Amino acid sequence: MDWWDLTVRFFSLADANVRWVVFGSILLGGAAGGLGCFAYLQKRSLMGDALAHAALPGVGLAFLVVGRKDFLALLLGASITGWLGALAINYIVRESKIKLDAALGIVLTVFFGLGIVILTYIQKSGSGSQSGLDKFLFGQAAAMGRNDVVILGIVALTMLAVVALGFSKFKLISFDPGFGRSLGMQVGLLQFVLTTMIVFAVTIGLQAVGVVLMAAMLITPAAAARQWTDKLQRMVMLASLFGILSGLFGAYISFLAPRFPTGPWMVIVVTAVFVLSVLFAPQRGVISFIRQHYANRRRMTREHVLKVLFKAGQDSRQWKTYYPVDQIKRMWSFTQHELNAALAGLQKQGMMEKSGGMYRLSDDGITEGARVTRLHRLWEVYLSRYLELPEDHVHRDAEDMEHIITPEMEARLEELLEHPEYDPHRQEIPYIGKRSQA
Repeated sequence: MDWWDLTVRFFSLADANVRWVVFGSILLGGAAGGLGCFAYLQKRSLMGDALAHAALPGVGLAFLVVGRKDFLALLLGASITGWLGALAINYIVRESKIKLDAALGIVLTVFFGLGIVILTYIQKSGSGSQSGLDKFLFGQAAAMGRNDVVILGIVALTMLAVVALGFSKFKLISFDPGFGRSLGMQVGLLQFVLTTMIVFAVTIGLQAVGVVLMAAMLITPAAAARQWTDKLQRMVMLASLFGILSGLFGAYISFLAPRFPTGPWMVIVVTAVFVLSVLFAPQRGVISFIRQHYANRRRMTREHVLKVLFKAGQDSRQWKTYYPVDQIKRMWSFTQHELNAALAGLQKQGMMEKSGGMYRLSDDGITEGARVTRLHRLWEVYLSRYLELPEDHVHRDAEDMEHIITPEMEARLEELLEHPEYDPHRQEIPYIGKRSQA
């Protein structure tokens, strides 16, 4: 059977075991991803890691009590010790001078060490039913059955429903709990509910992903979603979607390569989503940042060209003079490549006219050149008048500031400076295209 036949079989969910693994992974990814947004925004990203490790002794103690691997009992035991871990973290931070990161480290190591001791005791007890209990360390999604998925689904859907019903309140305590208290909100209770749901999100994922990797499923989808949006509602939806995709494709890869467990592949898939988000997100992505950086450099070079050509004709009021490329290059520290690209861009924008190998400003170019020159000299006036910088120190700073001003800032700057006519060097401040619009 080739990979295509396996793919068709997987997505048809013909195998009962495949169905439960896929559904369980999807439910886990969706719930953990959505809830992780609130931990991420509250700067408690490592809370999931600490709670996952704190849940381990609960698994062992629950097994000792019931004597078998009952998923509901193990889930309850993990939830209890996970919640005790959350209480311990909050108590340490509140009652001592220990910072949150140190408290997380303390609780993580203490509870994890206790869990390893309990699991070691169980393994040496000789109980035949303890086989596979150590899989909670790294997860074994393939061991999930119908009852396990039903329990996981009920818990996951309940948590998502609570998030949907209390979304506005959870949003407020995540961004500004002090304002929430001023409105009479029970911030402590809401934080209790949110922490409890994070505990449940961690514990239901232990069988699929395990103690070691569960924090990745809680935080990585949220971190990836944050790259794409500034809206919390959209962020939660994207994080849940990324978690669902990681569950689906993690189970798919594990199905194609049965020797590889589903949990680690889920983490690898969601990590790949995070890397792609960091690289290609339209606003925060590295590629977008690089493109914007070079776009800004090209825009600044074009504005410098307009400015130097406007200044060249300002004294004689002759802005329609053609200049060869070499002469324009000498007016500023342009590289040949930058200048050629700027001239081509300005010609395309209709701000530059070309005749043979020479260039001159168009009417629109004169107006834009006047604007850039005006902004430069207004900033020089501002720096000299309000920051009291020497006249020979204002030029370089104004060179940078002239490119980052909005029309609203420009109007406010002119009003503040009372529309000056000359800069500190007694050079005229042009208002071509400005006062004519007024």
